[in-house]
Amino acid sequence: MTYIVALIGGIGSGKTTISNLFEKIGIKIIDADIITRNVLKNDKNVINEILNKFGPKCLNIDKTINRKYLKNYIFSHNLEKSWLEKILHPIIIKRMKEDLNIVKTPWCLWVVPLLIEMKLYKYANRILLIDTPVSEQIKRITKRDKIDKIQAKLIISSQVTREERFLFANDIINNTKTIKILKMHAKNLNEHYLKLSKSII
Repeated sequence: MTYIVALIGGIGSGKTTISNLFEKIGIKIIDADIITRNVLKNDKNVINEILNKFGPKCLNIDKTINRKYLKNYIFSHNLEKSWLEKILHPIIIKRMKEDLNIVKTPWCLWVVPLLIEMKLYKYANRILLIDTPVSEQIKRITKRDKIDKIQAKLIISSQVTREERFLFANDIINNTKTIKILKMHAKNLNEHYLKLSKSII
Protein backbone atom coordinates (compact mmCIF):
# COMPACT_ATOMS: atom_id res chain seq x y z
CA MET A 1 0.00 0.00 0.00
CA THR A 2 1.31 3.44 -0.96
CA TYR A 3 1.43 6.28 1.55
CA ILE A 4 -0.55 9.15 0.01
CA VAL A 5 0.43 12.75 0.66
CA ALA A 6 -2.14 15.22 -0.66
CA LEU A 7 -0.75 18.57 -1.75
CA ILE A 8 -3.14 21.51 -1.42
CA GLY A 9 -2.93 25.27 -1.83
CA GLY A 10 -4.88 28.12 -3.32
CA ILE A 11 -4.59 29.22 -6.92
CA GLY A 12 -1.20 30.77 -7.58
CA SER A 13 0.33 29.35 -4.40
CA GLY A 14 2.99 27.41 -6.30
CA LYS A 15 1.72 23.83 -6.26
CA THR A 16 3.31 23.08 -9.64
CA THR A 17 6.68 24.43 -8.52
CA ILE A 18 6.66 22.19 -5.45
CA SER A 19 5.35 19.08 -7.22
CA ASN A 20 8.07 19.52 -9.87
CA LEU A 21 10.71 19.52 -7.12
CA PHE A 22 9.35 16.26 -5.75
CA GLU A 23 9.13 14.75 -9.23
CA LYS A 24 12.81 15.59 -9.83
CA ILE A 25 13.82 13.49 -6.84
CA GLY A 26 11.82 10.54 -8.13
CA ILE A 27 8.45 10.87 -6.42
CA LYS A 28 5.36 9.65 -8.27
CA ILE A 29 2.95 12.54 -8.91
CA ILE A 30 -0.81 12.20 -9.38
CA ASP A 31 -2.11 15.61 -10.45
CA ALA A 32 -5.83 16.42 -10.52
CA ASP A 33 -5.26 19.32 -12.94
CA ILE A 34 -3.52 17.04 -15.46
CA ILE A 35 -6.36 14.52 -15.18
CA THR A 36 -8.89 17.33 -15.72
CA ARG A 37 -6.95 18.53 -18.74
CA ASN A 38 -6.99 15.03 -20.24
CA VAL A 39 -10.73 14.66 -19.64
CA LEU A 40 -11.45 18.00 -21.33
CA LYS A 41 -9.21 17.05 -24.23
CA ASN A 42 -10.16 13.41 -24.81
CA ASP A 43 -13.56 12.58 -23.28
CA LYS A 44 -15.97 13.13 -26.16
CA ASN A 45 -19.07 12.81 -23.97
CA VAL A 46 -17.85 15.54 -21.64
CA ILE A 47 -16.77 17.76 -24.54
CA ASN A 48 -20.18 17.41 -26.20
CA GLU A 49 -22.04 18.20 -22.96
CA ILE A 50 -19.94 21.33 -22.42
CA LEU A 51 -20.37 22.37 -26.05
CA ASN A 52 -24.15 21.94 -25.83
CA LYS A 53 -24.21 23.99 -22.63
CA PHE A 54 -21.86 26.85 -23.52
CA GLY A 55 -21.85 26.84 -27.31
CA PRO A 56 -18.90 27.14 -29.75
CA LYS A 57 -17.41 30.10 -27.85
CA CYS A 58 -15.95 27.59 -25.35
CA LEU A 59 -13.86 25.90 -28.07
CA ASN A 60 -10.36 26.57 -29.33
CA ILE A 61 -9.66 26.69 -33.07
CA ASP A 62 -8.70 23.00 -32.98
CA LYS A 63 -12.13 22.12 -31.44
CA THR A 64 -10.71 21.36 -28.00
CA ILE A 65 -12.19 22.98 -24.90
CA ASN A 66 -10.82 26.45 -24.19
CA ARG A 67 -9.99 25.93 -20.52
CA LYS A 68 -8.98 29.53 -19.92
CA TYR A 69 -12.28 30.88 -21.27
CA LEU A 70 -14.26 28.29 -19.33
CA LYS A 71 -12.44 28.99 -16.06
CA ASN A 72 -12.87 32.75 -16.32
CA TYR A 73 -16.54 32.39 -17.26
CA ILE A 74 -17.68 29.97 -14.56
CA PHE A 75 -16.08 31.91 -11.72
CA SER A 76 -18.47 34.76 -12.40
CA HIS A 77 -21.48 32.49 -13.06
CA ASN A 78 -22.14 30.28 -10.04
CA LEU A 79 -24.93 28.17 -11.56
CA GLU A 80 -22.77 27.24 -14.54
CA LYS A 81 -19.86 26.52 -12.20
CA SER A 82 -22.03 24.10 -10.20
CA TRP A 83 -23.24 22.45 -13.41
CA LEU A 84 -19.71 21.94 -14.69
CA GLU A 85 -18.53 20.52 -11.36
CA LYS A 86 -21.36 17.97 -11.38
CA ILE A 87 -20.22 16.83 -14.82
CA LEU A 88 -16.48 16.77 -14.17
CA HIS A 89 -15.94 15.88 -10.52
CA PRO A 90 -17.27 12.29 -10.55
CA ILE A 91 -15.10 11.45 -13.58
CA ILE A 92 -12.01 13.12 -12.13
CA ILE A 93 -12.45 11.46 -8.72
CA LYS A 94 -12.84 8.06 -10.38
CA ARG A 95 -9.66 8.49 -12.42
CA MET A 96 -7.67 9.81 -9.48
CA LYS A 97 -8.66 6.78 -7.39
CA GLU A 98 -7.69 4.46 -10.23
CA ASP A 99 -4.27 6.13 -10.53
CA LEU A 100 -3.69 6.07 -6.77
CA ASN A 101 -4.57 2.38 -6.59
CA ILE A 102 -1.84 1.32 -9.01
CA VAL A 103 1.05 3.30 -7.49
CA LYS A 104 3.83 0.96 -6.34
CA THR A 105 6.26 3.44 -4.76
CA PRO A 106 6.52 3.83 -0.95
CA TRP A 107 4.72 7.17 -1.12
CA CYS A 108 3.23 9.42 -3.78
CA LEU A 109 2.27 13.08 -4.04
CA TRP A 110 -1.37 13.64 -4.89
CA VAL A 111 -1.81 17.21 -6.15
CA VAL A 112 -5.46 17.99 -5.56
CA PRO A 113 -6.29 21.72 -5.16
CA LEU A 114 -9.95 21.07 -4.24
CA LEU A 115 -9.27 18.32 -1.69
CA ILE A 116 -11.21 20.15 1.03
CA GLU A 117 -14.01 21.43 -1.19
CA MET A 118 -14.56 17.95 -2.66
CA LYS A 119 -14.21 16.28 0.78
CA LEU A 120 -11.50 13.92 -0.46
CA TYR A 121 -9.22 14.22 2.57
CA LYS A 122 -10.21 10.73 3.79
CA TYR A 123 -8.17 9.26 0.91
CA ALA A 124 -4.95 10.94 2.05
CA ASN A 125 -2.60 9.72 4.77
CA ARG A 126 -1.19 13.20 5.19
CA ILE A 127 -1.84 16.72 3.86
CA LEU A 128 0.89 19.10 2.72
CA LEU A 129 -0.12 22.74 2.35
CA ILE A 130 1.68 25.15 0.05
CA ASP A 131 0.94 28.49 1.66
CA THR A 132 1.24 31.91 0.05
CA PRO A 133 -0.24 35.25 1.19
CA VAL A 134 -3.35 36.27 -0.75
CA SER A 135 -1.60 39.42 -2.00
CA GLU A 136 1.09 37.22 -3.56
CA GLN A 137 -1.53 34.90 -5.09
CA ILE A 138 -3.21 37.89 -6.75
CA LYS A 139 0.11 39.16 -8.08
CA ARG A 140 1.02 35.76 -9.54
CA ILE A 141 -2.28 34.87 -11.20
CA THR A 142 -2.88 38.31 -12.73
CA LYS A 143 0.53 37.97 -14.37
CA ARG A 144 0.24 34.27 -15.26
CA ASP A 145 -3.37 34.18 -16.47
CA LYS A 146 -3.47 37.77 -17.78
CA ILE A 147 -6.58 38.65 -15.77
CA ASP A 148 -7.36 41.71 -13.68
CA LYS A 149 -7.36 41.90 -9.88
CA ILE A 150 -11.15 41.72 -9.66
CA GLN A 151 -11.20 38.38 -11.51
CA ALA A 152 -8.29 37.11 -9.43
CA LYS A 153 -10.07 37.97 -6.17
CA LEU A 154 -13.25 36.34 -7.44
CA ILE A 155 -11.45 33.06 -8.13
CA ILE A 156 -9.68 33.14 -4.76
CA SER A 157 -12.97 33.82 -2.94
CA SER A 158 -14.55 30.74 -4.57
CA GLN A 159 -11.99 28.49 -2.86
CA VAL A 160 -11.73 27.66 0.83
CA THR A 161 -9.91 30.27 2.87
CA ARG A 162 -6.26 30.23 3.78
CA GLU A 163 -7.29 29.74 7.44
CA GLU A 164 -9.39 26.66 6.58
CA ARG A 165 -6.44 25.07 4.80
CA PHE A 166 -4.30 25.51 7.91
CA LEU A 167 -6.86 23.47 9.86
CA PHE A 168 -6.40 20.48 7.55
CA ALA A 169 -2.64 20.68 7.00
CA ASN A 170 -0.16 18.31 8.64
CA ASP A 171 2.83 19.98 6.99
CA ILE A 172 3.26 23.47 5.56
CA ILE A 173 5.68 24.93 3.03
CA ASN A 174 5.81 28.72 2.89
CA ASN A 175 6.23 29.40 -0.81
CA THR A 176 7.75 32.85 -0.56
CA LYS A 177 11.25 31.42 -0.16
CA THR A 178 14.09 30.92 -2.64
CA ILE A 179 14.16 27.84 -4.84
CA LYS A 180 17.19 26.63 -2.88
CA ILE A 181 15.19 26.62 0.36
CA LEU A 182 12.21 24.97 -1.36
CA LYS A 183 14.49 22.19 -2.64
CA MET A 184 15.70 21.62 0.91
CA HIS A 185 12.10 21.41 2.14
CA ALA A 186 11.29 18.83 -0.57
CA LYS A 187 14.36 16.76 0.34
CA ASN A 188 13.57 16.80 4.07
CA LEU A 189 9.89 16.01 3.54
CA ASN A 190 10.75 13.14 1.22
CA GLU A 191 12.85 11.57 3.98
CA HIS A 192 10.04 12.19 6.48
CA TYR A 193 7.38 10.64 4.26
CA LEU A 194 9.56 7.62 3.48
CA LYS A 195 9.74 6.95 7.23
CA LEU A 196 6.01 7.43 7.63
CA SER A 197 5.28 5.14 4.68
CA LYS A 198 6.84 2.22 6.56
CA SER A 199 4.09 2.44 9.17
CA ILE A 200 1.39 1.32 6.73
CA ILE A 201 3.25 -1.59 5.10
